[in-house]
Amino acid sequence: MEKLDGILIECSIEKALDIIGGKWSFLVIKELFDGTRRFGELQRSIPKISPKALTDTLRHLESHGVLTRETFATVPVTVEYTLTEKGHSLNKLLKEMKKWGAQWG
Repeated sequence: MEKLDGILIECSIEKALDIIGGKWSFLVIKELFDGTRRFGELQRSIPKISPKALTDTLRHLESHGVLTRETFATVPVTVEYTLTEKGHSLNKLLKEMKKWGAQWG
């Protein structure tokens, strides 16, 4: 963050990274671009993520309005995750990151 006359100014990149900069965030978001997913489906599609890391990532993204969590009263309980409009707005950025990774990664 920058200081201007002693006033702390937040950087928009820093704000974005606070929301989507977690180790697993973009992989979770990428999976949700294909549609609503359940916890188990997300875990199978991101094999190296632990259940705790997935739970933490989903909670973080939900708390920042990137995705929604819907619970259904079934036995066992069914929980589905869906991207919000805010989450879908990351589509272009994700595509550019994919191109960058293909070229430079």
